[in-house]
Amino acid sequence: MTICSSEEIIDEFELLTRDARRVQQDTLRKILELNGDAEYLNRFNLGRRTDSKSFKSCIPLCVHSDIESYIQRIADGDDSPVLTGKPITSLSLSSGTTQGKPKFLPFNDELLESTFQIFRTSYAFRNREYPIVNGKALQFVYGSKQVFTQGGILAATATTNLYRSQRFKEAMKDVMTQCCSPDEVIFGPDFHQSLYCHLLCGLINSDEVQFVFSPFAHSLVHAFHSLEEVWEDLCADIRDGVLSKRVTAPSIRQAVSKILRPNPELASSIYIKCQSLSNWYGVIPTLWPNVKYIYGIMTGSMEPYLKKLRHYAGHLPLLSADYGASEGWVGSNINPTLPPEEVTYAVLPNIAYFEFIPLEKPKWEETEICSSVHYIESEPVGLTEVEVGKIYEVVITNFAGLYRYRLGDIVKIAGFHNATPELQFICRRSLVLSVNIDKNTEKDLQLAVEAAEKLLAAEKLEVVDFTSLVDRSSEPGHYVIFWELSSDDGASEDVLSGCASCMDLAFADAGYVGSRKTQTIGALELRVLRKGAFAQVMNHYLSLGGAVSQFKTPRFVSQSNSKVLQILSRNVTRSYFSTAYGL
Repeated sequence: MTICSSEEIIDEFELLTRDARRVQQDTLRKILELNGDAEYLNRFNLGRRTDSKSFKSCIPLCVHSDIESYIQRIADGDDSPVLTGKPITSLSLSSGTTQGKPKFLPFNDELLESTFQIFRTSYAFRNREYPIVNGKALQFVYGSKQVFTQGGILAATATTNLYRSQRFKEAMKDVMTQCCSPDEVIFGPDFHQSLYCHLLCGLINSDEVQFVFSPFAHSLVHAFHSLEEVWEDLCADIRDGVLSKRVTAPSIRQAVSKILRPNPELASSIYIKCQSLSNWYGVIPTLWPNVKYIYGIMTGSMEPYLKKLRHYAGHLPLLSADYGASEGWVGSNINPTLPPEEVTYAVLPNIAYFEFIPLEKPKWEETEICSSVHYIESEPVGLTEVEVGKIYEVVITNFAGLYRYRLGDIVKIAGFHNATPELQFICRRSLVLSVNIDKNTEKDLQLAVEAAEKLLAAEKLEVVDFTSLVDRSSEPGHYVIFWELSSDDGASEDVLSGCASCMDLAFADAGYVGSRKTQTIGALELRVLRKGAFAQVMNHYLSLGGAVSQFKTPRFVSQSNSKVLQILSRNVTRSYFSTAYGL
């Protein structure tokens, strides 16, 4: 049933969350009834039982490597009930930036339905606070190539599966604001040409645009950084009504040329506004005066881009989009007025069956939440059994064949909405940096970079992006942090050397501090990259079949990822070692 009004959607959400425990049991029962013939479930002798007690006692917790062989069989054309009762007909590709290469994940109609529900729910709450009426959206969304596996299964990124789905377009037309750009731009063969035309279409419709969106904050920052470089060309296109020669893809040229008409008055207005901007502060409300908010995922690995995004957004609020992963959705942002750093996500109890692994710090570990990975695990608890203020790892069982799958996400329970918890995303649990007995996560790395970045203020410089490496080419091994700065000039040797020492001291993990003092870990090294280095890294991942909408800069590069290491190495301009610890 299609629910048209925001109030009806909210009423349905309230009904589900009031009885979250029962809804969870019903959801698990439905999943197991649909997939009772699955080979994976029968391997553990579940015997078509559908109660949670039997499910938890028979089926073990798992990670991707535990089910990779099953997914590969599906990709190779096995249409027997491997993971699900009905054959899987398409696969999603993860971004590939966490493990260094994309991974296959099963995708089916049930996951599509959960996407509808997540989007409708968040839209309803968002629209109650920031009503959108007959407007358009400047959306920086990009499809990737669709490929067929050896077994004839369609595989694409999760966002591509979504935006290419006719069912998605039809089901969401009552809540999806019209995109300024035609589909030919979204699914264009070249990302740079698509980005240019997204900006152009947005400017042509500048008075109608009511919000700006991209799946990730990174692609929003990238888009407006690109605007700084191409705005004069965009003005020329609008003035003359002729599309720039930089756009060569026939499908894009044809579609955008139908929209483009000579408009000297608009071109002149945009030109004057761009010239008047001070360092591009507030460019979004300046060029799109009716925009009410900026929307996209802004937590986790996207947090480092918030400072620059706020610079472009000026007074406009940043709204963090919903919480999910390539494996499936978890919750909606039903408190859209909260800033991204404080955003919470209410779990929808009928889109999957959820468990939470309690994580506690040992008594000797007194550092901040997620400042290390020294956790004591307890037995998983159910959705309604979590406790406010405690931290957990999320476990998901979905309709597409993932059973008790550890997402690797650490969350804090911020409170409850009715009987369903509201989660605050803390970080990925995956280990990033370790040489000896040290264990530092992506969050630790982010905090270290932020501490050192403060030293750049006097130089009027920013860290554009960063990643890391464990270098064991000499003894002892040491951390290497790669920085791309906002300018190739200006930073003094003393300041950058101080940044290296600051980051070294910022890693508070006891194993790291102790190892540095005993010289079993060497001095941290800061390697400065020339501008554009991380754009080359992104282009590499896009060449593997990824979509820029789904791209996340890898915060750790392993020695086995030779291509990315080559890109980083050839762009190093300067190197500085920490002088901390007096060693």
